[in-house]
Amino acid sequence: MKLLIVNHSCTISVAQQFYAEIEQQTGWELTIVVPENWKDEYGNQRKIERWKDFKGELISIPVWQSGSIPLHNYRSLFLNLLRKINPDFIYLHQEPYALVTLQIYLANYFTIRKPISFFTWQNILKRYPIPFRQMERWILKHTDVMFPGSYSAEAVMREKGYTGRSVLMPSGIDPSIYYPRSNALKHELGTAENEVLIGYVGRVVEQKGLKTLLLALNEIRDLPWRLVMIGSGEFEPEFDAIAQQLNLSDRIQKLGFVPFTETPNYLSALDILVLPSETRANWKEQFGRVIIEAMACGTPVIGSDSGEIPHLINATKGGLVFSEGNAIALSQRLSELISKPELRSHYADIGRQSVLNHYTNSLLAQRFAETVKNTVQFDPRSQRSGVQSFPIP
Repeated sequence: MKLLIVNHSCTISVAQQFYAEIEQQTGWELTIVVPENWKDEYGNQRKIERWKDFKGELISIPVWQSGSIPLHNYRSLFLNLLRKINPDFIYLHQEPYALVTLQIYLANYFTIRKPISFFTWQNILKRYPIPFRQMERWILKHTDVMFPGSYSAEAVMREKGYTGRSVLMPSGIDPSIYYPRSNALKHELGTAENEVLIGYVGRVVEQKGLKTLLLALNEIRDLPWRLVMIGSGEFEPEFDAIAQQLNLSDRIQKLGFVPFTETPNYLSALDILVLPSETRANWKEQFGRVIIEAMACGTPVIGSDSGEIPHLINATKGGLVFSEGNAIALSQRLSELISKPELRSHYADIGRQSVLNHYTNSLLAQRFAETVKNTVQFDPRSQRSGVQSFPIP
């Protein structure tokens, strides 16, 4: 079996880990196409590196609109490449409205016409302007199987008219990377013995609810806690100003960007991870990957009820949920876990086991491979008439 994957995220080596797992489980031949000149969200040119366990071919092709997820497209017609590789299955880790998705779908349609699929995080129903609306409609019509990252993303595609097969494919973790460490780093951070270490890991932007977090911490300033911030972003000056106004600055440690290889050390050191995201007109939390990463490291989570966060926490039972934007509700959740270490341990144990049971790369790769195998075995044109969904528990 030969698979062709098109995924701009695979310019980062760790994103190839999932496909390396598929290789190991199946022995299939995988080819990944990535942009040769991809810019990250800070405008920096990424250096393409191979994941140590990925054995397949990694092809880099220059793109126009580098750094734009919906607008980038490759400087290739892909016609010759598709004929050369002649894959049994094509997977685009791209949204159905993206230009690159249309590019590959058209190349497939006019050459080999093999089963083809896309991935989506769309969890808000949006009617895109012409021609993107027509593009998306055509792609939905010519898709053999869809891989939504969440139940809400699947629902959006159904409402847009997709009637084919759908297999839920959320984010996953590698248990050999995300696992509980010792508390040595907690002491290195200068945390007092009686202090509870609260952490935030992610982009420091307004919609992540960080103002609400500060207001909540102000409500429990008499309790023994310290906040660690990992990440950077445009909201930092305002965050610092609010913290200073509330006289909380001396209880906050800002570590900035931390490489993903070091993140599990910090997640393990935390007593509580907080993800207080707040829905906007054009955005709500699509998944909250840091939730399962923290749980895998043995850390309980408090999250808002924005987007997929409450479903993820309720499914894993690894933490507590509060109403987004409600600082009092968040302060109550924080107070509950700060004052009850046995409750933190309870959520930590349940959450970690749930992640190991349902959200590992190994399990998700198996689900993906089974879907690909079943799709290739049958005439793809006959698979579009029925609605089949294979959600994880």
